Amino acid sequence: MSDDDTPEDQPLGTLPLDAWHRGHGARMVPFAGYEMPIQYEGIVAEHEWTRQSASLFDVSHMGQLSISGENAAAELEKLVPGAVTSLGEGRMRYSLLLTEAGGIIDDLMITNAGPHIALVVNGAVKWDDIAHLREHLPDEITLTHYEDQALLALQGPKAAEVLDALVPGAGELTFMRARSFDWDGTPLWIARAGYTGEDGFEISVHADHAEKLADALTADDRVKPAGLGARDSLRLEAGLPLYGHDLTTEIDPVSAGLGFALSKKRRETGGWMGHQACAVKLGDGCASTRVGLLVEGRMPAREGAPVYAGDELVGKVTSGGFSPTLQRPIAMAYVGAEYAAEGTALEIEVRNKRLPAKVSPMPFVPHRYYRGS
Repeated sequence: MSDDDTPEDQPLGTLPLDAWHRGHGARMVPFAGYEMPIQYEGIVAEHEWTRQSASLFDVSHMGQLSISGENAAAELEKLVPGAVTSLGEGRMRYSLLLTEAGGIIDDLMITNAGPHIALVVNGAVKWDDIAHLREHLPDEITLTHYEDQALLALQGPKAAEVLDALVPGAGELTFMRARSFDWDGTPLWIARAGYTGEDGFEISVHADHAEKLADALTADDRVKPAGLGARDSLRLEAGLPLYGHDLTTEIDPVSAGLGFALSKKRRETGGWMGHQACAVKLGDGCASTRVGLLVEGRMPAREGAPVYAGDELVGKVTSGGFSPTLQRPIAMAYVGAEYAAEGTALEIEVRNKRLPAKVSPMPFVPHRYYRGS
């Protein structure tokens, strides 16, 4: 999941851990309507620490919602392409809010939390999501926004052993599973998921207890705080799209390479917003599609850079940067479908220079999610 940048004229909010971040030397920047830490000791150092140990990211800007009431799951299914009614308790699913034309309003995580359906949506568009849900869900369905909850992401290969030592049993969760825990008298909702491609957890905790939890986690020498910069470079290596950049209302799930989020059975039965438009794309194919690009040299290609095949403009970069793990520039772009085959040679224009690039499968760096032994 992902977020867009903040409009310059929008008043900035502060995270529950704002003072904690500043006390730990964070450099703060505007993002998704909040002042957020972009880095502490450095983006590359934080990226590499996440790959080898465990990093703590503050993602409290994201929207934590729930829907409840009779037939809540069935009503939500009318708005998303993923199956919700068949989702077992404690299980999570990645899905999408779509327009009737199949455009992506947001990507989100859906969890069967037992008494309600829990949603985590992107911070930059959470108010739009809430308005969309209120407009389309029946009045008897209750929508709750947990504005007093913080959300912390502990990510990296040592995250499980760190968290299990602090919250016994948390390490027994597998990827895309979640449940409630009690930590020192404080209720936690813990999901084994994340946005880095590494194994990890997202921990929902009341804002009043967020600093105590952050202190307890970073007291372990295996854990260091990390900011938005490393989160972005990690998700790019993992081939994960960023809402507002790689995903927008002008982009449909099929073109975005998110066909896995369109439940196979529900592709056939329909009954969800955007189904007809997506069915056309599935049947006829897409004019353009999201691809990964390995870029030659050291100069990164950034969002908006045009992509060429010879003299023909065939696409545009939507995310790009230098990969600390691969030690080379990588990018995601939308290109014409005829140029999307693996190994296709293309060029990206950066600072009036053409950089050679080749279409690459994603993820660029293999995911390391824990699915059980």
